[in-house]
Amino acid sequence: MESTQVVQALAALAHPLRLEVFRALVVSGQSGLTPGVIQEATGVPPATLSFHLKELANSGLVTQERASRNLIYRAEYDSMNALLGYLTDNCCQGAACAVDATGDACQC
Repeated sequence: MESTQVVQALAALAHPLRLEVFRALVVSGQSGLTPGVIQEATGVPPATLSFHLKELANSGLVTQERASRNLIYRAEYDSMNALLGYLTDNCCQGAACAVDATGDACQC
């Protein structure tokens, strides 16, 4: 992943609503969510939600597909994993990363 793509993805996630929506899309898996379902869950006005979904899609972290009259948004797992990989690529100065007992933190 190029640094410009990383910056764009991080910028898209640097908004509380977009982060909430992205996390909901990750949880929903390959079935994805319609804007209506997302709007009901967040209570955000449709126009505002549309703007934020567009930002997530432009960042490459979310895909949009038309299914009949509905739009389905899905997390783009390859992009998400590439972003995580970029962020952790040089962890522990290239040595194998030892994870703590909880499995949450790197113990370099």
